[in-house]
Amino acid sequence: MDATSDIRPRRRGPKLPELALTDEERTTLERWARRRTSSQALAERCRIVLACAEGRSNTEVAQHLGVARSTVIKWRSRFVARRLEGLVDEPRPGAPRKLSDEHIERVIVTTLETTPTDATHWSTRSLARALGLNQTAVSRIWRAFGLKPHLTEAFKLSTDPQFIDKVRDIVGLYLNPPQAALVLCVDEKTQVQALDRTAPVLPLLPGTPQRATHDYTRHGTTNLDAALDVASGKVITDLTGRHRAIEFRRFLARIDHAVPAELGVHVICDNSSTHKTPAIQRWLTAHPRFQLHFTPTYSSWLNLVERWFAELTTKWLRRGTHRSVAELEQSIRTWIDTWNDDPKPFVWTKTADQILDSIATYCQRINASGH
Repeated sequence: MDATSDIRPRRRGPKLPELALTDEERTTLERWARRRTSSQALAERCRIVLACAEGRSNTEVAQHLGVARSTVIKWRSRFVARRLEGLVDEPRPGAPRKLSDEHIERVIVTTLETTPTDATHWSTRSLARALGLNQTAVSRIWRAFGLKPHLTEAFKLSTDPQFIDKVRDIVGLYLNPPQAALVLCVDEKTQVQALDRTAPVLPLLPGTPQRATHDYTRHGTTNLDAALDVASGKVITDLTGRHRAIEFRRFLARIDHAVPAELGVHVICDNSSTHKTPAIQRWLTAHPRFQLHFTPTYSSWLNLVERWFAELTTKWLRRGTHRSVAELEQSIRTWIDTWNDDPKPFVWTKTADQILDSIATYCQRINASGH
């Protein structure tokens, strides 16, 4: 049998509908395809039609754009039949919307620009009564536009004239630490209270959370000095009865003893008066490998040791009970030893420029609000 007898004529698919674009249609499709406000679905449909208009087959367009062939067939046919209107999603079946755009605008404007006569902010129920709407509808509108009148957040902008320089200095230490030196974040957690509940704490049970009395008995306070090694996450600590410059100088000496002599020491700390007394200045002069870097005023968030203090508070102190200062201090030392056995360094990610740009944007929003 002749080998060529097995060769069958190639099957041809259905004839593609003719697709020719006017100049106005091509311009509109190209604009929709690259416009940022277009949905991804609409932009993809425009690219499909533009590719089909070049004379490509459905398979070629599908391979070129990475979509299914059936998708290309659908939007080619829709465009041929209805032109540009065919690329827009058809209305979906369902009940008509009960709230008009005017209702939604009234909810938003009333929430943002007014307050009720008997409260500082609107609730969903009070606003619904005032506008004659359903409470569920108001709740949905608030969720859709991210409105939360019941929440407030506190902030404080630094008035430090050297704010920018200090931010760049400290963030530079985090992101690009110096060679042959240790970067330590230092601060004091003052007035840590030894608290004991007035009745025994009831343990956690299935279906019942742990229970503790709302009142407590105070048994004194202690102060925790901490130096967080940015690189390793380990901490050097000391517990003291008072919070003075002499205790801070003693803590610097403790750091000096713990850090190898061949390393420089960069200490990030706040602007507390205990860090700037003549006694501290004399000690720093006698120990030239130490260099202090001060955070701007009202900017404790720049000091990573604050993040470590938060770990100590939430994981250990907040729900702890202690009958004496000695018991509290021993409890803190136990937690610190556990931390140092498996330290977890906190990684700083934002650059100084990103921080400053974020603050500048927030200040512009405050000015634009009229306050």
